[in-house]
Amino acid sequence: CVIVMAHASAGAIAKPPPQVVIAGAGLQGAAVAYYLTQRGVRPILIEADKVAGAASGKGGGFLARDWGSGPTVQLHKQGFALHAELAEELGIASYRRLPVLRVTPGARSKKTIDICPWLDGDVADSDYMDKLGSAQVAPRELCEKLVEAAVAKGAELRIGKVQGVRTEPCEDGDADERVVAVLVDGEEVPCTHFVVCMGPWSACAAEWLRIPVPMTGVKSTSVVFRPSAEDLAEQPPQAGAKVAPSAVEPFALFCGEDDRFGTHLELYPRPNGEVYVCGIGGSQYVTPDELAAGEFAPGQVFPDPKRVDAAVAAVSQMSRVLGKRAPELTQACMRPCAPDALPMMGKVSTLEGAYLSAGHNCWGILWAPISGKAMSELIVDGEASCVNLGPFDPARFAPRQAGQQGGRGRKRGQTAVGEQW
Repeated sequence: CVIVMAHASAGAIAKPPPQVVIAGAGLQGAAVAYYLTQRGVRPILIEADKVAGAASGKGGGFLARDWGSGPTVQLHKQGFALHAELAEELGIASYRRLPVLRVTPGARSKKTIDICPWLDGDVADSDYMDKLGSAQVAPRELCEKLVEAAVAKGAELRIGKVQGVRTEPCEDGDADERVVAVLVDGEEVPCTHFVVCMGPWSACAAEWLRIPVPMTGVKSTSVVFRPSAEDLAEQPPQAGAKVAPSAVEPFALFCGEDDRFGTHLELYPRPNGEVYVCGIGGSQYVTPDELAAGEFAPGQVFPDPKRVDAAVAAVSQMSRVLGKRAPELTQACMRPCAPDALPMMGKVSTLEGAYLSAGHNCWGILWAPISGKAMSELIVDGEASCVNLGPFDPARFAPRQAGQQGGRGRKRGQTAVGEQW
C-alpha cells in the first residue's frame, strides 16, 4: 500500500503544467498571466494591438472598496485589497488612496461649501461621499507592470490576431470536444487551456466557444488636463491656508448631471499632475454583431470632437485653473458590458479547456486583480477559492436572454453614481 501511494504521489507531482494561451493583453489578460506565473505556469499572452491598448490604457482608474452589491461585493472588497498589495509588490507609482466628493454643478452661492481647492469656478455645492474606502491607479502603468512581471517569470507576449481554435473529440470531459490549439495569424499555437480576455471584442469568440457572448461595447470619450505649476500658483489660498496650492490635490469628483452640456462628469487627479475626466455624455453602443464584423477594431476607437468640446466647457465652468489650457489628451475607449452588467467569468462548459473572463464594465480596473487570481485558481486547481464565480458563469446567456437593459453604469451599492448606460 505504501508503494502504491508513493507512485500515486509521484505521478501527481510529475503531472505536466497546463499549456495556457490567453487572448488579450488588457488588464484582465495581464492579471490572469501574472497570477498564473505565481503558480509556476508560463502562459502565452496574445495581443492584437499593444499592451493596454484599449480601455485598460485609457480608463480613469477609480477604485472603491464598498461600492459593490450582491455578487460584486466580493469583487470590490478583495479587488481593492489586491490593488494595495500589487502597488507594493510591483512599485505602482500611480496608486494612492484619496477621498471622493459629490459635486453639484451650478451657480456659486453663499451656501457653497469649498473642499477641493482646484474646484474654484461655478459649483453649487460639494460634500464628502467616501473618505476612507477609495483609491486610484493609472491603469496603463498597472497593466504594463503586470505583463512585465509575468514575462520575467516565464510568460511570453506575442503580438498577433487570434483567428479561431482547433479542437479534438473529448472522451474524458463534460464537453464533446476540447481545445488543442489556438490559431494566431495563420499559425497554430498548441495549448491545453485557452482564456478569452478580449474585452468587448470577446463577442468575436462566440463561434469559437460555442456559446452566446452578448457583449456590448460602450464607446465613450475622455479627456486629460494638465494644469501647470504657474496656473496652480495663481489660485487664491483656501480659507485658513497661508499660500496657494502648488499641486493638484487628490480628490475624486463625482458631479451631478449638467443639462447645459449633457455631462455627468467624473474627475480624477493623478500623482503625475494629470486630471482625467470622463462622464462627458454621448456614449455610443456597439452591438456584438458590429464588433464581430470588425467595426471599431482595437486601436481604431476615436474620440467624439463634440463631446470633447462639451467636456472642456463643463470643466471650465467648474474649475478656472483647469480651464486655462486645452486638454493635453483626448481619447476614447469601449467598456465591455453584458446585458446584466456582470462579468462573464469562468469555465466554458461547451468546450473543454476553454475559459472566458470579460465584460467587467466600468469596474474592470478594480476587479482585474481578483478576477485574474480567481481564473488562475480555476485553471490550476479546477476551482476558484478566493471568490465565488457562480454568479458570473458564462453559460448564463445560453439560450440568449434579453436581460436587464439600462442602469449599467457605476453604482455605490444599489445607488446609481455618475453616467448610466
